[in-house]
Amino acid sequence: MDPHEPEPAADWTRRAAMGAMAAGAVGAARARAYAQPPAAATPPARPRIAAVVTCYYKTSHGQGIVDRFLDGYGWQGKHHRPALDIVSLYVDQKPKGDLTDERLARHPGLKEYPTIAEALTRGGDGLDVDGVVLIGEHGDYLRDERGRMHYPRYEFFKQVADVFRKTGRSVPVFNDKHLSWNWEWAKEMVATARELDFPFLAGSSLPVTWRIPEYETPDGAAIEEAVCVGYGGVDSYDFHGLESLQCFTERRRGGETGVKAVEVLRGPDVWKALDPAAGGSARTRALFDACLCRSFRLSSPMPGYGNAFPTLEQAAKLASDPLLYRLHYNDGLVGSLFMMSGLVADFTVALKLEGDSAIRSTQLYLCGISPNQTLPNFFSPLANHIEAMFLTGRAPYPVERTLLTSGVLCTAVDLLAEKKGRAETPDLSSIAYRAPRESQYMRS
Repeated sequence: MDPHEPEPAADWTRRAAMGAMAAGAVGAARARAYAQPPAAATPPARPRIAAVVTCYYKTSHGQGIVDRFLDGYGWQGKHHRPALDIVSLYVDQKPKGDLTDERLARHPGLKEYPTIAEALTRGGDGLDVDGVVLIGEHGDYLRDERGRMHYPRYEFFKQVADVFRKTGRSVPVFNDKHLSWNWEWAKEMVATARELDFPFLAGSSLPVTWRIPEYETPDGAAIEEAVCVGYGGVDSYDFHGLESLQCFTERRRGGETGVKAVEVLRGPDVWKALDPAAGGSARTRALFDACLCRSFRLSSPMPGYGNAFPTLEQAAKLASDPLLYRLHYNDGLVGSLFMMSGLVADFTVALKLEGDSAIRSTQLYLCGISPNQTLPNFFSPLANHIEAMFLTGRAPYPVERTLLTSGVLCTAVDLLAEKKGRAETPDLSSIAYRAPRESQYMRS
C-alpha cells in the first residue's frame, strides 16, 4: 500500500462540469460535453504514444487496442489510419504466441524498452511522449483468495506518475478496464491525475460499443429502475456489466449522485428476487425479461427449438451460479446487475422511465468477439475515443464513471467473500458527476 493519503473523493468529484470538447479521431472537431483538466501543452499534430501492456498476444487487450493504433481500424465505412504514432512499447510478460518481435519488425518507428520509465523517456532524461496507454489485462498474475486478479494497473500507473513528477511534465493517460482491484489504490490513481493535472480516461469497451437497437437514455430523464444482464466471472466480466449499467443511469435527471450502498445476492436468492410469488419485484422481473429478449446468445431451455424463452425454473438450470449486484443510489434509484453465465453470453440493459409505459432495452453488441465472425473489431470504438483524447488533450467522458464502478466492484467482491448481503459505501456516496450530453456509443 502506498503511504500517500489520497485526496478525499468529495473534493474532486464535485468539480466535474459540462464543457466544450473536441473529438473524432477522423480528424474533425465536434462538440463534447465534459470538461477535463487541460493537457500540459497543446498536443502536436501527430502525438507520440507510449504503450505499456501486461501481454501482447493475439486476442489479448494489449493486441486488441495497440494494433488499432499501429495498423488502423474500420471507422465510418472506411479504414481509418490514426493521427498518432505508437513510438515506444513496454511488455511485462511474453507467453507463447507473443507478437512483440513481429510488430517491432513491421513498424520501424516502434521501439521496445525494458522499463516503463524508459518507454516514457525513450531512453533520455525527460518525458518524450505525448500520451500513455496502460493495458493491465491478461497475463500470469496472482489471483487471491477472494477471486481478485492482481493485474498491475496501479503499479504501472504509479511508475508513469513518477516519471511525470520527476520530469515536471504530464500527458494524457488511458487505463484499460477498472482502475485497480484495490479500492484505496483506485482512489489514489484519480487523485494523482487531479494533482498532476493530466486528462485521465479509463474503463470498459461496453459503454462505447454498438447498441442493438440504437438507444440512449434521454439526457435528464427520470429513471424509475434499471437492469443489466450479463455473464462472466467475479472481478472480471462483472466490471463490464457495471459499466454497461452505469453508462445509462448516469444520464438521469440530476446527473450521477453517488452510490450509498451495495447489495449482493447469489444462488437461489437471485431467483427469489425475480419471482413476484416469492416476494420479488414484478417490475424488476419485467426489466430482466426485456434484457433476455435483446440477447443474441440466449441459451435455449429446449435444445433444437432455437432461442425459446425460458421460465425461471428453466433459467435456474442453465445459470447454476447466478449473481445479483444491487446499486442503491443516493437519489433513490436502484440499479441491478444480474450475472447469468450459462443463460446468456452477452450484455443487455433495460430501463423503466418515469411517464413512459414501455420498457426501453438494448444490447451492447461486441461484434467480432466470436472466432467465426469477420466483423469489425469491438475495440475500434474505444480506440477512437482514446485517440480523440490524445488529439485534443481532453477526455471524452469522465473517469468518475470508472472510479464509481471500480468501487462497486471492490465492495461486491468483498461482500461475496465474506458472505455478507449489503454494505454502506460512504466513499462511493460522494462520487457525483455529469455525463456528457452527447451520447458516446458507436452508430452503425
